[in-house]
Amino acid sequence: MTRSFAVTWDYRCPFARNAHEHVLTGLEGGADWDVRFLAFSLDQAHVEEGGTPVWEEPDRHPGLAANLAGVVVRERFPKEFPAAHAALFAARHDQALDLRDRSVVAKALDSVGLDGAGILSEVDAGWPLEVLAAEHTRASEDAKVFGVPTFLSGDHAVFVRLMHRPMGDVALATSTIERVLDLMDGWPELNEFKHTTVLR
Repeated sequence: MTRSFAVTWDYRCPFARNAHEHVLTGLEGGADWDVRFLAFSLDQAHVEEGGTPVWEEPDRHPGLAANLAGVVVRERFPKEFPAAHAALFAARHDQALDLRDRSVVAKALDSVGLDGAGILSEVDAGWPLEVLAAEHTRASEDAKVFGVPTFLSGDHAVFVRLMHRPMGDVALATSTIERVLDLMDGWPELNEFKHTTVLR
């Protein structure tokens, strides 16, 4: 049976990278999932109550560009989204590049066969910012989402930190995400479970 869920992203978060690599690897390997990738802004999550939303002054938040590019690819080029999504995470976390630099974003998109400059021109058109604002606001208000990666399934929303990457292992990726979903849907009574030390 197909499992439907959503998961939030912001390319700057290493735990989002880990979780999304599991999801992408599982999907590539044929996992029977219907996944909605939701844009979320860590910049906005850190705005103090009553402060000016980042989408009202985007020029002060250059880190939005990568997320907005992701929105463009997801909406305009859905078949290329998985590769672009992985490339933007890799640019930040594998290559240690600064996603506030638009040329970094463009090159990451170019590397998977997309037109990086063209996608950034779509970002500048303004509509991706409206999409990000709507998705972030809906997630934070309706599901109390506060960060990435947050998995959403039915009435449940769970912030998850996975400590490992799948490294191309489809079975590991699939079982990892299935375990997350099983806990969400099957044992919602478990609200928090956190190791006091990192066992690595």
